[in-house]
Amino acid sequence: MYIIYALLGFSLLIIVHELGHFVMAKVNGIKVEEFAIGMGPKILSTQGKETKYSIGLFPIGGYVKMMGEEEEVQDERSFSSKSPIRRISVIIAGATMNFLFAIIIFTVFLNKFGYSLPKVNSLIENMPAVEAGLQEGDKFLKVNGSRVFSADDLTIGISLAKDNPINFLVERNGEKKEVTVTPKLTEENGRERYMIGFGFERIDNPGIVQSFKQSFKETLSVISQTYKSLKMMIMGEVNFKTDVGGPVSIIRMSSEAAKNGIWNLMYFIAFISINLAVFNMLPFPALDGGWTVILLIELITRRKVPDKVVGAMNYVGIMLLFGLMIIVTIKDILFPIQI
Repeated sequence: MYIIYALLGFSLLIIVHELGHFVMAKVNGIKVEEFAIGMGPKILSTQGKETKYSIGLFPIGGYVKMMGEEEEVQDERSFSSKSPIRRISVIIAGATMNFLFAIIIFTVFLNKFGYSLPKVNSLIENMPAVEAGLQEGDKFLKVNGSRVFSADDLTIGISLAKDNPINFLVERNGEKKEVTVTPKLTEENGRERYMIGFGFERIDNPGIVQSFKQSFKETLSVISQTYKSLKMMIMGEVNFKTDVGGPVSIIRMSSEAAKNGIWNLMYFIAFISINLAVFNMLPFPALDGGWTVILLIELITRRKVPDKVVGAMNYVGIMLLFGLMIIVTIKDILFPIQI
């Protein structure tokens, strides 16, 4: 049953993303020929007034097919006939919807359960935080040079550092101070993890406006974490076998989150929604980010990039992405991430 919830959650992310493209295409007067959720053979389809709506067998993607998207069409309702700015607005609408979707979920979640601030509320004696000179009331601004948006940035930073020194920039009584702390491997609830020994300040009953504001910080935190993870992958700082996952891992983790309740599942979906948006906006052929770069070039140079060039780039991009998906899926099956 939980796997069904996970699949529905993952499908919801795809619907939200493609709905962004669909709505903005309509706003800009572009004819949408097909709105598809899922890939592979069609298991369900219906023809609307001008748009075909379909569901594919495999819930791992989707697309919005617009008139004049792949080649120039001399029609005022074609994608190719619109200005670069209008086309960019359609392309980035998918990622924008994923961000907005995550912000809405975070707002409701934080309003219900509260949240931690990146601020020291309490200290544990004989732990690294006290020994390094951290004090109650210290507000964390940076961890190892990276801006702190939420308490999660600190938790993850400490975990990744292991037993290596961490450089914190904190604000204390209106002044900025640098503090270096080395985490200590500590057993807690039967599990060993690296800690520095302090408690976060909690906001337990935030109002809806307060939760909405904090949801932006949580979103920025996830965006930052996603870019850091991508950088670590490119630099070879992660173990492909144990730390990298694809659709299979996402479904497994969604299923595990569902076992802990609908709220945990929704929070995880918000996290994945942001990851999907960031990945989609990477400047890579066949991704929304790649399309955006091409349109920005057209906007700046006032010269259209030839359809053959765009088509070739997208073909290569699609092949590389499918190859990567196959490799990661096989890896997920043979060497699943430990949850």
